[in-house]
Amino acid sequence: MEIIEYHPRRDQLVYTFGGSAPVLRVQPGTALRLWSEDAFNNALTSIDDVSGEKVDLDFVNPQTGPFYVEGAEPGDTLALHIADLTPARSYGASATIPFFGGLTSTDRTATLQDPLPDITWIYHVDTERRTVGFQSRRGDFEVALPLEPMLGTVGVAPPGGEVRSSLVPERFGGNMDAPDVKAGTTVYLGVNVEGALFSIGDGHYRQGEGEACGTAVEGAMHSTIIVELVKGGAPAWPRIETDYHWGAVGSSRPMEDAWRIGQVEMVRWFGDLFGLHQLDAYQLLTQTALAPIANAVDANYSVVVKAPKALFPSADAYGGLHAHLRRQAADLR
Repeated sequence: MEIIEYHPRRDQLVYTFGGSAPVLRVQPGTALRLWSEDAFNNALTSIDDVSGEKVDLDFVNPQTGPFYVEGAEPGDTLALHIADLTPARSYGASATIPFFGGLTSTDRTATLQDPLPDITWIYHVDTERRTVGFQSRRGDFEVALPLEPMLGTVGVAPPGGEVRSSLVPERFGGNMDAPDVKAGTTVYLGVNVEGALFSIGDGHYRQGEGEACGTAVEGAMHSTIIVELVKGGAPAWPRIETDYHWGAVGSSRPMEDAWRIGQVEMVRWFGDLFGLHQLDAYQLLTQTALAPIANAVDANYSVVVKAPKALFPSADAYGGLHAHLRRQAADLR
């Protein structure tokens, strides 16, 4: 397997999906070792830094990429297997930001309340214990939380020449903030343009489901990604596969529409996996699905709808590609 390392300069980071020239052309079957910057662009490095003074909103959620995948055409399926995620710094940052987050007024949910205060928390990474440390800003409470690296953002260029902000999740992927997008997961994305033009970023050292305040433990990340291509079969919305679940991510507003998208995609996937009629798939999904909220704060909300593999007969999605990529990932360690 060819292994390519890419560490972008600051002027090579991108802030959209679509609209940027590829930084590299890669063959399917390639492993990429990538570095990505945190969502704040490393503007918050101490509790004395606050977003209103330090964060430039024109340069948030920087992405590494895009990468042109040789042979990828509209209608194909891009498979990105996350072999490894390792924090690239000894600290991560989170913050409450005025008029941003799930429990405050926003530009879409307008009320006559004061904004939340602009406060920063710094979480220190203990690589040996694999923890991140929370310290309260008011009081002396401390707790070590498990380190659970994930990528908040994985996506391809949208169709029709669109250019979308890296803050937006949609059918091209983007800022889904799904904790499931971690080491050991395969993400399937429908290709919309020649070369797919995928990017990754928004590393989180950990995040609860929903990302309630709008920011996880944001941190720079070392990512190892195996790139594969399936000709045809493009899913309408992002799909994910782990050793334990098949899942689909819907992103929309209101949140029930994101849930509906994920449900419909899983009905379709059940049809592919088990040859089920739509209504049989709907009935079976109703009795088995999990539906965690990925985020409740982005321009669109994201919901993951997933089915536990242990409840079903063995089935090979995309010809057993996930299991194949897992074996390849083991060889990279």
